[in-house]
Amino acid sequence: MTMQLDPHWQALIDFDQQHIWHPYSASPNPIPPIGVKCTQGSLITLADGSEVVDGMSSWWAAIHGYNHPQIMQAMKEQIDQMPHIMFGGLTHEPAVELAKRLVELTPKGLEKVFFADSGSVAMEVAIKIVLQYWISRGQKRKNRLLTVRNGYHGDTFATMAVCDPVNGMHHLFNDVLRQSIFAPAPQMGFDIESDNQDIADLENILQNHSHEIAALTLEPIVQGAGGMRFYRPAYLKAVRELCTEYDVLMIADEIATGFGRTGKLFACEWAEITPDIMTIGKALTGGNLTMAVMLCTDQISDTICQGEPGVLMHGPTFMANPLACATAIASIDLLLETPWQENIAQIEQHLRTELSPLAELDGVADVRVLGAIGVIEMQRSDLGSQIQAACLENGVWIRPFGKLVYTMPAFNIPSEQLKTLTDGIKAATHSL
Repeated sequence: MTMQLDPHWQALIDFDQQHIWHPYSASPNPIPPIGVKCTQGSLITLADGSEVVDGMSSWWAAIHGYNHPQIMQAMKEQIDQMPHIMFGGLTHEPAVELAKRLVELTPKGLEKVFFADSGSVAMEVAIKIVLQYWISRGQKRKNRLLTVRNGYHGDTFATMAVCDPVNGMHHLFNDVLRQSIFAPAPQMGFDIESDNQDIADLENILQNHSHEIAALTLEPIVQGAGGMRFYRPAYLKAVRELCTEYDVLMIADEIATGFGRTGKLFACEWAEITPDIMTIGKALTGGNLTMAVMLCTDQISDTICQGEPGVLMHGPTFMANPLACATAIASIDLLLETPWQENIAQIEQHLRTELSPLAELDGVADVRVLGAIGVIEMQRSDLGSQIQAACLENGVWIRPFGKLVYTMPAFNIPSEQLKTLTDGIKAATHSL
């Protein structure tokens, strides 16, 4: 897609291309970024004035679309009152009210709330907590992490160590990361009749290594950036039971799946389980501000606080930022006021109807849909930029990676824009 830009925008793009590092990009960037003027609902207005339908909801986060008036009003009111205050020794109403909602909405038993800046940081806190927990219990040997292959938990150092070491994005650092223990990925398929070999493999690892494993971490039901893989609730339920049996803590990374994306408010609900620790982020503020949360049980917090030094050793500067808290409250309240489950069911049905026939095309390995997530897995991994360009020509914004062409629209996307989205993806796939 070739844009005709005015001199102002062309100068901005040129400077960006030379000086700014974007996610997973080179600098100078051989591919110029696409300028954005503004957003509204599920529409993005580009620098040349054209509009495209957003199929990404800003990496799972903008579940209400952009610029929702109810959230915008809450943000404006909070800016006028108190945009930020340090959280060390102080508290404020938005933090307390947000914590109340999270304790009520998340699986029963998650009673302690720790506010963080991003999903990766929330996972870092979770990892630090499980290590400090076992130190406080006098079992320092339990200091390794167990996870499943094809997982993704963030880009910081501790989280890189629990991302897939082969198929993930961080293999370059394997020699300097703490070595985690990896179980086979859960068998793919939400509704499959399984032989449960994946559960047996996991139990075998726990039988041999539980004496040194502090926690098992995984993404419930949907493995995101590690492959966009969906798996059955029975596996997740078995993980909870095995962690309890072998005295290993369980971390559920709900950063991508939380707040309705899979059709349940939290993906753990598919298996009706409570993890020992849960992390949430992305859609927490409706995609408006960066914020994440770690929640854990009273048993974990009591153990840590009765040990040495008696406190959790973490404290971000912008922890519980009042503006972010107020934004999250507005986003959560808005979600619960809307028929979000019905909306997601309608999106799911549309994605199944429109995308499933693509599985018959040469070059397509698989098509899968769950909730408001649609995935087309290609047989080749070098077609992403070509598919993205073709989608833009058809008025659609998506961002494929590797073999995966996927969409995760806002829950309130208008039906005509949802059709434009799937029509654009279909046209791009047919054009290969």
